[in-house]
Amino acid sequence: MLKENIKKLLFEGTVIPAHPLALTRELQLDEQKQRGLTRYYMASGAGGVAIGVHTTQFEIRDPEVNLFEKVLAIAAEEIDRAALQRPFIKVAGICGLTEQALKEAEIAVKYGYDLGLVSMAAFKTQPESEIIIHVKKVAEVIPVFGFYLQSAIGGRVYSYDFWQQFAEIPNVCAIKVAAFNRYQTLDVVRAVAHSQRRDEIALYTGNDDNIVADLLTPYRFEIEGKTIEKRFVGGLLGHWAVWTAKAVELLAAVKHTLATGYADSASMLSTNIAVTDMNAAIFDPAHAFHGCITGVHEVLRRQGLLDGIWTLNPEETLSPGQYDEITRVIEAYPDLIDDAFVARFLENEVNAL
Repeated sequence: MLKENIKKLLFEGTVIPAHPLALTRELQLDEQKQRGLTRYYMASGAGGVAIGVHTTQFEIRDPEVNLFEKVLAIAAEEIDRAALQRPFIKVAGICGLTEQALKEAEIAVKYGYDLGLVSMAAFKTQPESEIIIHVKKVAEVIPVFGFYLQSAIGGRVYSYDFWQQFAEIPNVCAIKVAAFNRYQTLDVVRAVAHSQRRDEIALYTGNDDNIVADLLTPYRFEIEGKTIEKRFVGGLLGHWAVWTAKAVELLAAVKHTLATGYADSASMLSTNIAVTDMNAAIFDPAHAFHGCITGVHEVLRRQGLLDGIWTLNPEETLSPGQYDEITRVIEAYPDLIDDAFVARFLENEVNAL
């Protein structure tokens, strides 16, 4: 069960960055930089972090790498050490078929994680009914953050009926929709709205191509003579692993827009396009998302939060033209860049030594 203060924050909506993996040039864990990233996200005002997810690199689970438990432990230690006077949501990525997923869920519980973001990417051809059973088993170990992963990077398309059944699973507390597809996104929201547990599930956008619009949009359905509304209340995003202080400001601005009856909606919709343009530079859809992790790393490297863009997969690097695209969006949207905040943060880090 979720702690009440964690549940309250989850349902109010917050910024949850997908935590990267800091490596040395020798492709070993850079523990100092790894811990510094966690501190950066807390200092930025984020409401949590998700670690052991795609942005943390799935290769951390390879036997020869064996970093899954280590990175979960490091993040948990830094969060505990910070002793924040506010709730901070710890989300652990849970991958693999059922045996592996249950082991990872138990590790997450061991380190005090609040929710498990359950990837279903390992189920390539199995029937949806088998995946529902899988999620039910994981939900018996840890509260579940569902995850609709886009098919372009290893996910698959699920039916509306699947999401109807998914929403009825006890201990499913949130769903991240990262389908990058309006039709598939609508399937999830409509299924949750029609479920008996609609008020027990928080929706988070993972649609990095449509972040602000997702957060602004009311989804309304006529159900048994009543108008039922569901919204995306926050985001769990790889995009928010960079420029995080500005992401926190952005979510606050979205909430202000909603609270004031969409008074500045035109400006917010324009911001949506700016954010999507920035995401295109980082996530590299021009090359089928090949450079999405290294794009995140490049921004953090430029700011001094990482020493390089190294990944565990030697095939991963910036795509042709991606470096220049990142430069372009940084120059085009200075109001959405937190370089000044990061500089102050790093100065404080040095002074604290």
